[in-house]
Amino acid sequence: MQPQFVTPPKMTVSLTDTCNLDCVHCYADCTRDASPEELDIDEWIAFVDYLVANDFIELYIEGGEPALKSGFERLLAHCARKLMTMVRTHGTVLDGAAAERWKGFGVGRVFVDVMGASSRTHDALTGSTGSFDKSCEAVRHLVGVGVPVDMLIIMHRRNVDELPEYLQLAKALGAERVGLLRLYPLGRAKRRWSELALSLEEQEAAVAGLRPPEGLKLMQSWHPNDANCCWQAATVNARGDSIGCPYLREYVNFGNIRSTEFLDTWHDNALYRQLRSGRVEQSCCSDCHSAEGTRGGCRSTAYAFHGRWTAPDPFCHHSNRGVKLDVLPIRLLQASP
Repeated sequence: MQPQFVTPPKMTVSLTDTCNLDCVHCYADCTRDASPEELDIDEWIAFVDYLVANDFIELYIEGGEPALKSGFERLLAHCARKLMTMVRTHGTVLDGAAAERWKGFGVGRVFVDVMGASSRTHDALTGSTGSFDKSCEAVRHLVGVGVPVDMLIIMHRRNVDELPEYLQLAKALGAERVGLLRLYPLGRAKRRWSELALSLEEQEAAVAGLRPPEGLKLMQSWHPNDANCCWQAATVNARGDSIGCPYLREYVNFGNIRSTEFLDTWHDNALYRQLRSGRVEQSCCSDCHSAEGTRGGCRSTAYAFHGRWTAPDPFCHHSNRGVKLDVLPIRLLQASP
C-alpha cells in the first residue's frame, strides 16, 4: 500500500514558462516573454511561507528557466533557509558569481540539463549556438564552489548514441550523478513524438551497455524504476495551478493557489485523490511491485496513450503489449496547441 500523507513531503514549483532556448522537446512550450498570468516573486515567497507553516520539507524549483524569473535569487535566498531547496536549470545564464551566491543561499543541489555529449547535438536540440559550452561551464562553476550537481538528459533518438560519451563528460565536469530521463508526451515533444520517441526495447538496450565511470552514479527514472509517484507528487505551475506532477501539466488542474489553499486541492479534489490511490486496471509484475511499489507506473503517460487514468503505463513490459509506443493517439496530436 502506498503511504498516505496529510501533507505531501515535497513540492515542485514550475516558476516560469520563460526560457532563452528553443528546445525541440520542451514540455512547457516556453517563450521568451513571461505571461502576465504568472505568479510574481512576492506571491511565490508567500507560498514558500505557507509551505513551511504546513510542514513541507523540500522544494524543487524548475521552469522554463527559473534563473530568468525576475526576483529569482530573492526567492532562492528566502526559501533555502527554510526548506531543502533544489534547482533545475540549463545553466546558460549562471556564471561564477551566481554560483557563489547560490552556495551562500544554501541551495542543496542543482540539476543541470545538458542535452547531449557534444556541442553539435546539444546546440541543435536547444536551437542556440554556444549553449552547450555555457551549460558545461555552469556545472564547473557550481562544482567549484561546492554545490552538488546532477546532470540531466532526456533520452531520445537524437542523443541516445552519445550516452557513453555523456557519462564521461559528466565525470570530467565533476557531476555526482547523471539522471537519465525518458521522453514524456508533452508540449513540443508530443508534437514531434514519432521523430523523437524510442521504444522501451530501444531504451533498455541503450542503458544495458552503459558503464558509468567510477564515482559517478547513474539514475534511471523509468522501467523498472517507474514507480507511480502520484502518491507524493505536488506541483504548482507558473500560473499558480495545482497540477500534482510536472508531467501532468497538460492534463489536470486541481485548483489555483490564488483562490484555493494548496492543501485544499490536495485533500478535496477527487481526481487528485484517485491518482494517489495507485489503483490501475492491471496489477503490475510482482518483482516491480515488491521493489518499486510501482502501482502501474506513470499516470501521465498512461492517460496520454489510453485516455484513462486507471490504465497501466505502456512503458513497461507488463502493459505495452499491442501499444505502438513511437506513435501517439491521433486524438492527442489533434489536441496539441
